[in-house]
Amino acid sequence: MSPIQIDISSIRTTIAMGAARTAVVALTICAGLAASARAQTLATIAPSPETFATITPSLSPDRLGAKGALTFTIQYGGGEFGVPSPVRRSVLQFPAGLSLDIPNLRSCPAARLRARGASGCPTQSEIGTGHALMEVRAGTETLTEDVTLWAFLGPPQNLEPTFEILGQGYTPLDERMVFTGTVLGDRPPYGEELVMSIPAIPTLALEPDASIASFSLTIGASRRHRTRDANTVLVPSSCPVGGFPFAAEFTYADGSDGSALATAVCPR
Repeated sequence: MSPIQIDISSIRTTIAMGAARTAVVALTICAGLAASARAQTLATIAPSPETFATITPSLSPDRLGAKGALTFTIQYGGGEFGVPSPVRRSVLQFPAGLSLDIPNLRSCPAARLRARGASGCPTQSEIGTGHALMEVRAGTETLTEDVTLWAFLGPPQNLEPTFEILGQGYTPLDERMVFTGTVLGDRPPYGEELVMSIPAIPTLALEPDASIASFSLTIGASRRHRTRDANTVLVPSSCPVGGFPFAAEFTYADGSDGSALATAVCPR
C-alpha cells in the first residue's frame, strides 16, 4: 500500500486563508455595529431645530401724516418638537418719525395690572390691544392657549417712557403675565426701539415653561374705532426710499438669538 501524502503547507495556507476571511467578517460586523452605535448616538444628541422669528408691520390708515394705528405681528417657529424656545428678551426697532400721540397722559404700573387686570387701569392709559398664542410640550403632546393682550403706558423709568403689556390666558393654564418695555432712542434708519424682558411663563407641574408661538399687538386706534381723546400712532409725513424699515432682535431661553427685518411699503 502506498503511503498517504499530506501536504501540510497547503492545509496551513487554507487554514490561514479561512482565518483571514473570518477576521475580515468579524471586523466588518464590528465596524457596522460601531457605525450603527455612532449613528444612534448622533441621532440622540442631534441639536433641535433653531428657533426663528418673522415680523410683519402694518399701518392703518396707510397714509402719510395720518393719525391711526400700528399692528406689529411676530411669528415664532422651529424648536424641539416644533415648539419654539421661550423668548426672554426682544428689541423692536421702529422707523424714524413714527410716534405716539397721547392727548391725556395717564399711566398704569405693573403691580396694579398683576393685582387687578386691565379693568384696574385708567382708560386713558390704554394704548393698544392684541392677542398671542402660547405653546408648551407636555409629555407627548403640545398644548396651546389663546392669550388676550392689552398695552398700557407705564410710569417712566430713568426719564424714559415705558409700556406695560398684560397677557391673560384662560384655558388650560389660566395664566396672567405682565412684562415691561422701555422706549429708547435708536440710530438711523430707526427712530426708537422698544426693549422688552419677558419673564418665564410657568405651566403644569414638572413641565417646561410656555413658549410664545405668535404675538400680534395693535398700538393706537384706527379711525373706525377712534374716540376724540384716543391714543393714536402718527405716521411720518414722508417715507424713505424702499419703505418704512422695521427690525427686531430676540434672545431665547436656550441661549440662542436671532433677528428679523421687514419693510412697510410707502403709502401711495
